[in-house]
Amino acid sequence: MPHRLIRGIAVSPGVAVGPALVVRWEVPAVPEHAIRADEVEGEVGRLREALAFARERIAGVQARAAERAGPEEARIFDAQLMILDDGDLVAAVERLIRDNHFSAERAFELKMLEWRGLWMTHGSTLLRDRLIDLADVQIRVLTRLLGVDEPEVLETRPDGPVVLVARDLTPSLTVQLDRDAVLAIACQEGTRTSHAAILAHSIGIPAVVALPDVLGRVATGELVVLDGWAGTLQVQPLEADLAAARTRDARRRKLDRDLEAAVALPATTTDGEHVVLRANLDLPEELATAVRHGADGVGLMRTEFLVVGRGKMPDEEEQVAAYRRVGSAFAGRDVVVRTFDIGGDKFPAGFRMTAEDNPFLGWRAIRVCLDRPDVFRPQIRAILRAAAHARLRLMIPLVTRTEEVVATRELVEAEAAALQRSGVEAAERVPVGTMVETPAAVLIADRLAEVSDFLSVGTNDLVQYTLAVDRGNARLAARFTPHHPAILRLLAEVQRAGRAAGIEVSVCGEMASDPLSIFLLIGLGYRVLSVAAPSLPLVRWMVRQIGAKDARECAEALLGARAADDVTAQARRALGSAVDLRLLEPTE
Repeated sequence: MPHRLIRGIAVSPGVAVGPALVVRWEVPAVPEHAIRADEVEGEVGRLREALAFARERIAGVQARAAERAGPEEARIFDAQLMILDDGDLVAAVERLIRDNHFSAERAFELKMLEWRGLWMTHGSTLLRDRLIDLADVQIRVLTRLLGVDEPEVLETRPDGPVVLVARDLTPSLTVQLDRDAVLAIACQEGTRTSHAAILAHSIGIPAVVALPDVLGRVATGELVVLDGWAGTLQVQPLEADLAAARTRDARRRKLDRDLEAAVALPATTTDGEHVVLRANLDLPEELATAVRHGADGVGLMRTEFLVVGRGKMPDEEEQVAAYRRVGSAFAGRDVVVRTFDIGGDKFPAGFRMTAEDNPFLGWRAIRVCLDRPDVFRPQIRAILRAAAHARLRLMIPLVTRTEEVVATRELVEAEAAALQRSGVEAAERVPVGTMVETPAAVLIADRLAEVSDFLSVGTNDLVQYTLAVDRGNARLAARFTPHHPAILRLLAEVQRAGRAAGIEVSVCGEMASDPLSIFLLIGLGYRVLSVAAPSLPLVRWMVRQIGAKDARECAEALLGARAADDVTAQARRALGSAVDLRLLEPTE
């Protein structure tokens, strides 16, 4: 077949060149098979043995995940173990065997299909990702019951390492991949937030997901180039494509050396403007990277790792330990703890909720927390207790009304007073800030600034909600751009509101780690940026290449731009004399 270029979603960076290995890691087909009455108890016994086998295998995979990716990532497998330990599930499968004389594998398959149907009706990303956990469990149990061999892709292959191509990787397969055997991962399905994507990034394997019909367009043995920076897969590349891939790798290696050298240098523009660089943390295990890369504290500590994929909400003591750990790592520097952004695509397994047609615009984030004080109050108390010996701040997500900030402040004051009365060591107060991530929040930014100690712009959702573009949709990827003139105007408005109120305004979304966007943000007056820990060296290096005066003149002119392409083109021209953007954009 001729050269093909397939575009998807980049989830783990890196460039890999090698032969494709198409693997159909899927739930095996189960034949129709009825059993006799005298075989029922034997089938129940086979089911229990298969469940025990699957539990043992998954526990082993979890241990390997803890060793290779970290203990927090290993908790991804808690969801699978909970499925196997679900008493109602096991009892229901046994009833199908006893009452309907189904074979163990047929009864188990039917119950899994029922669960899959229930989860699919919800439509959230988290439950869609949890379907992969369900598939993992199905594969483990059914291959045992059917005596089917699992695909052998985990060991180093005699003909050399491969680029693994699959419909969608389950977490247990991903974490077992041998880095010497698998150069990269290409998936037909998947999202940025899927468990496989998280694990691939943690292990350091380049990965691209949501590649349209990749199973039908790639054959085992075909040479491919996977670009985990750009989200592309080139099949049967031309010699020029291979040369370009090697050039990109060489440029990235050179840039990496420059970035490493910049870690110890101040984040100061060429004309002396200092920029505070903080880290965004999804997991406590990212702390080491943030510290090593010289973060000036934490601008966004996401707390969903404490709840997602678990059967119950974390208690207060567990939360105190997590917040203290981060606070102590950045003694004397600010750590911004975002309150639970659950709902939408992130509900803990044991959290009861009703299905919503559009969960991202539904009951989530601060709406859930204020409606469920039994969930919110323990988190507030934990933050106050951890703040006794650290500079913690509390930040509220998805705010659209000033009342939400006022109500949160009242809860913080009430819990602080209660802790004092109880003699529990805790801070008397913590700064309460607002995350600005909707057009509504921008339009009332001046009012939010009156009741907030700081503002932080979450550009990921702000771009998504302003432009009405799903950031995870590969077909709309070109339309999801922070360079749209509307976004620049919104950012300028938030900065003006914060400056007028005399409070700090930061940016904590992915925009702050994009080279052109860094230039524009500095031009718009932002002096506090928070990015994923691995991006800190790039942002620091980038800041040091920029003149704040030049950036300001460019950004102010672009507030009147007509289109995103105009913003991008003019910013590139303004920045081009200072930075070789080819080093930063291995996209073609």
